[in-house]
This record gives sequence, C-alpha cells and structure tokens, in this order.
Amino acid sequence: MLPFDTLIPIDKSSGLPAYQQVTHLIIKHIRNGVIKPGLLLPGTREMAGILKLHRKTIIAAYDELTAQGWTSVIPRKGFIVSEDLPEIKPKQWDKDTTGYAFNSKMPGPFYPINKMGLLTPAPDTKQPNLIVDDGHPDSRLAPMVQLHREYRSRLKQQHVVKQVSVTLSAGTPKLREAMVTYMAQTRGLQMQTENILITHGAQMSIYLAASLLLKSGDYVIVGEPGYYVANQVFEHMGARIIRVPVDKHGIDITAVEDACQKYPVKALYVIPHHHHPTTVTLSPERRMRLLEMAEQFNFSIIEDDYDYDFHYTSSPYLPLAAGNHHNRVVYIGSFSKALSATIRIGFMIAATDFLRQAIYLRRIIDLRGDHVMEESLAALLSNGDISRHLKKVNKIYCERRDYLCTLLDTHLKDVVHYTKPDGGMAIWLVFDKRYPLSEISVKAAKYGLFINNGKLFDSPDVHYNALRFGFASLNFEEIKEVVEIITKTVN
Repeated sequence: MLPFDTLIPIDKSSGLPAYQQVTHLIIKHIRNGVIKPGLLLPGTREMAGILKLHRKTIIAAYDELTAQGWTSVIPRKGFIVSEDLPEIKPKQWDKDTTGYAFNSKMPGPFYPINKMGLLTPAPDTKQPNLIVDDGHPDSRLAPMVQLHREYRSRLKQQHVVKQVSVTLSAGTPKLREAMVTYMAQTRGLQMQTENILITHGAQMSIYLAASLLLKSGDYVIVGEPGYYVANQVFEHMGARIIRVPVDKHGIDITAVEDACQKYPVKALYVIPHHHHPTTVTLSPERRMRLLEMAEQFNFSIIEDDYDYDFHYTSSPYLPLAAGNHHNRVVYIGSFSKALSATIRIGFMIAATDFLRQAIYLRRIIDLRGDHVMEESLAALLSNGDISRHLKKVNKIYCERRDYLCTLLDTHLKDVVHYTKPDGGMAIWLVFDKRYPLSEISVKAAKYGLFINNGKLFDSPDVHYNALRFGFASLNFEEIKEVVEIITKTVN
C-alpha cells in the first residue's frame, strides 16, 4: 500500500477545508503518476484512520473525486482510480492538422506601425547589467511596503472585490475624490470628480486625448526636440505635426503664433514643467500667452504633467490648467513618473463633456482599471504617504543630479555639453560631434551598459547626437560605473 499518511499531509492551519486538501493532493499524485489508474483506494474508514480525519471528511473527498471523474465506484469494492482520466481533450475538427503552425509572415493585409521610439538593446550583445533610462523614478525607493499593506487590506474587503465585476471605467470614486484634494493642494487645480478620468498611465491619456481632438489631416503643434512617445501617437492618428523650436525658456511662442496664422491648428502638446527631452521650464510670460492664443486661434492644449513633482531649487510654477484656460486644457499625468514605472495608473483632467467622451472611448479599448490598486493608491494619497515619499526622494534625486554633474565635469568635460536642470529626473546630454552616440551605445553594450543611441530624439531634419541621462533611478555607485564606461568608449 502507498504511504498515504505522507502523501496526503493535512495542514490544519490552512483555511482550506480538510476534504478539499485530500481531494487536491490525490489529484496531484494521480497527475504525477504516483497514484496509478486502476488503483483501488483504501476504504473510507481505513483512509480516515490513516489520515486521522473523520470518516465523513473522507466520504466528502471521495465523492468530489468521483464527481470530477478522477475515481469511479465499484459496488462492494470501493473507489478505484479511473482509467480514463478527466483531462481536457480537444476535439479535432480537421482530419489533417499536421504542419500547421504560426510563421513569420501574414499573407493578408494589415497596417504596420512605425517602429521608431522602441528602446531596444543593440543586436548581438549580452543582457545589460546597467540601463540608463530617460528619466524614471527609482523603484527601489517607492513606498511598496505601504502600498502592499493597503492592497492586501482591500483584497479582504468584500465591497472592493465586488467592484471588479462592476464597470467603473472612469476609475474608483475613492481615488477620484482623493485626486480632487491632492491636485488642489499640490497644483492649484479646481475641479470635481466628474473632471477626472483614471487611466493606465500618461500614454493612455495622450492616446485618448489625441483620439478625441484630432482626425487624419488635422494640425498639431509640438516642441522640437520633443517627446517622441507623444509624437508617435499623433502620427498614428494621421495628424500633421508642426514642430516649433524649444529654447531655454520653453516652447517658442512666436513660432506657435506664426503656425496658427498659417494653419488651422487643432491642438498643441506641451510639457511646461520640465520639457522632454531638454528639461527646460516654460516661462510664466509664455504660459500666459499660450492660453491667450488657445482662445484666439481656437485650439486645445494637451498639457503633460511630466516631472512636476521633482524640483530642487525652488517651488514649481502652477500648471496651465490652474490658470484662466477657458476649459481648453486637457491635463494629463501619471503616478508611474512619481512612484515607480511598475505602477500603471495615470489620469486625465478636463471639462466634463470631454471627459464623458473619453470614458466612452476608454471602454472600447480597456473596460476598467485595477480597482484594488486604485483604492490602495487613494489611501496613500489621503494618509500622506505619497507626499512624504516625494519629499524624501526629492532630496535623494537632487543629490544624484549633483553627483552626476560633478562626474561629467571631471571625466567628460570635452565630450558632453549640458545645462544643469532645476528639477526632473534626467539631464539632457549633447555629445560633441566627434563622439557619435550611435558608436558609443554599441561600445557601451560590450561593457554591459545600455544607453540610448540618440536617434529617438532626432527629427526628420535634425540630428542632435544627444540623450536624456536618467539619474534618478541610479544610485551613486551605478552613476559612477556608467560614467566610467562612457569614458572608456570615448578614449
């Protein structure tokens, strides 16, 4: 006889009923081949004695095994393991299914997507040990313990679990309510919950906004150099992109006005706090003029909250959405930028009628978000955990920025040019033309370092030979190693 007392250990501290534990373990051993088909199981009294359980528990387990088809009952003999086990057996509908497999080419027509903007390592290189991103927070510093505490707590709350079966496409009420307070306190935004849509990140927010504001052939203004991710969305919509210069004071307002006088501009995309990629801040004068022009030329502004939470020298300017915008601003952002790239929760703030349409569109591509995560995040906003976290990491990121600048000035002074940013999580590094980034990135890969080759930020007419060096996600030791590797590649 098999040693059922060791094969079927019962965990009395488990929340799973004993009869279910017996059922699951017997099925496991049948699948593994330990308990063979045709084997006669011990009688209910005998098995109860072996496992030190009540006979009714064994009867319930055997009945469950029979109901699932794992055992059958032989009169006056007992329960026997079925010869024909109840695994799912798909029915063949084609007599000849040999040789049919997915291959690399589809014969039918489909619409390819422009691949520009994909961050991929150089071919034929080993997996990188270090990655220089273009400005992400350090996930190791994120308040994951607090978030896990709230997430686990809410999983135990029946009303939260039931919400999963309810379509709350705009986001959970608790997170939207917490956002109203948080945005008023940190950004001066005056709004109601009806003005907020919770998304799966800023990228989804950009896509939804662009889908409602632009159709094929419409004109949209962006900064140059600009955020390639947003530009890809506009290109996908079939919009005509008008690129206007970005200087040390932000997007060139005169160029914006010239474009509006020449073309029927429908939208303008702007990152006022720390422009991507150059990190410059849009001046107050230009902010005011931009809002005036939106009214004058009848276009909407997609304002990206990118890097708003990180400022090291002074308080940030309030967003355009906090000014006299006449409901022409669609304000978007993401907690991925503030906490961790793994937390995919973003937001869109706009006029109620626009938000209603955005919710309808969101339902088409994504019925709802992660309600448990949203309620957990709402708790961290309400109890101050996120504010305390941002205060802590601002100090750390500022120190990392300063350390990187010191190393750049010491080791790469004649190789790169940059302006020390007042905030954000990256430095815009322009490499001297003698040092092509396309070559440096390939050489760096051999040392286990992945850095952008700079092509992401180029436009059809301009090659910058530049990249964003994301310092926030790297500690001192990692920053030092990256600079040492880059130094090796240029010497």
